Amino acid sequence: MNARRHALWAVLIALVSALFFTCTYVLNRAAANDGGHWAWTAALRYLFTLPMLLVAMPMLGGVAPVWRAIRRHPGPWLWWSGIGFVLFYVCLSFAAASGPSWLIAGTFQLTVIAGMLCAPFLYRDARARIPRPALAVGAIIVAGVLLLQFGHGGGRLDRAGWIALICVAVSAFAYPLGNRGLLLHLEKAGIELNATQRVFGMTLASQPLWWAVAVYAGAEAGAPPLGQVWLAAGVALSAGVIATVLFFQATGMVRNDPTALAAAEAMQAAEILFATVIGALWLGEAWPQGRALAGACVVGVGIVLFSIVAARAAAGNERKVKQLRSDRGG
Repeated sequence: MNARRHALWAVLIALVSALFFTCTYVLNRAAANDGGHWAWTAALRYLFTLPMLLVAMPMLGGVAPVWRAIRRHPGPWLWWSGIGFVLFYVCLSFAAASGPSWLIAGTFQLTVIAGMLCAPFLYRDARARIPRPALAVGAIIVAGVLLLQFGHGGGRLDRAGWIALICVAVSAFAYPLGNRGLLLHLEKAGIELNATQRVFGMTLASQPLWWAVAVYAGAEAGAPPLGQVWLAAGVALSAGVIATVLFFQATGMVRNDPTALAAAEAMQAAEILFATVIGALWLGEAWPQGRALAGACVVGVGIVLFSIVAARAAAGNERKVKQLRSDRGG
């Protein structure tokens, strides 16, 4: 009974984390609707995330080990944070103006399979192999995303639609690629950092690029409006701090229970539902219909199936659980 209650709490915590992750899509869409420049949306989120994490770090492993790791090997930190954080969020912010929150949220679920597809380019051991069951389920998610996009576009995508789709797809691949790349560097260097320390380290290492993005935003659009500043701060707190900590807590609680781990991982499918409801009620967005609705359902089912396959393979293996955690973005 205690084990069941423990698993239920992990799933509920993962569900709450999905709600906070959803703020990324909804608040970015709100900023775009208000005319906020995408570069300010991107830069402000991580400029705010750094001091917020800095306050929390004494309770989450401390800053000193992270600072020592960056000083020892600054190059990999700069490179992988540039891919996993800067490229990821610049593309996601740029795409925010392209469609309703649920469209971006649904398309970004490609990140669920992206880490698996990146594996052959990163590893030189058994981890480079792509499991066939996971690949088959991944094809379902891709089909759902395409159905979602073409359903929203009325059966076709114009030039702007294709650009937005490509941007979200690049973002979905950049996040797990950057995070897995950093994990591999730490593994080779013999450095142990927990998940929150890695997030903080990548946030810190990416600051020079974020200031460059902010300079570009200022040159293009001037100072950001106060509303956009508050929306970016909301994303930083909800997705950058609260959701991340909750998700890592949930997966850590059940890392040795494949069924519960799969259920916790599958809660990210709820982001599409949350984005749909919040976007409709707060932003007045249209609900998905027809093929778009069918695509959203296919993506959700695919995520659940993929979570079962991936979590069963990772259960009891701390290294694989770290990879599952690292593939979580938003």
